[in-house]
Amino acid sequence: MKAYELLFFVAPNTEDDARANVMNRIETIVKDSKGEIDNVDEWGRRKLAYEINGQTDADYTLVDFHADPTMIAEMDRVLRINDAVMRHMIVARTDRD
Repeated sequence: MKAYELLFFVAPNTEDDARANVMNRIETIVKDSKGEIDNVDEWGRRKLAYEINGQTDADYTLVDFHADPTMIAEMDRVLRINDAVMRHMIVARTDRD
């Protein structure tokens, strides 16, 4: 298993149910690949560097996890098609392997 870090943000007017569904979907993908979520850090509302879809703020969440590298493409696909997620980035963390 390799260590990864996922940062994603949703619009601040997104309902709590939609946010919970995004996090549940991430947990499901990681656990289905026999991975493990190490830490979930909700940063809260932050100002965006530039306007995205008319939004100037977003609610950020940082997820540290260990997973099989083959499932990263699936997670990326799921986050891209999810309407609640404005942007996301998955980074391999070689310092935590």
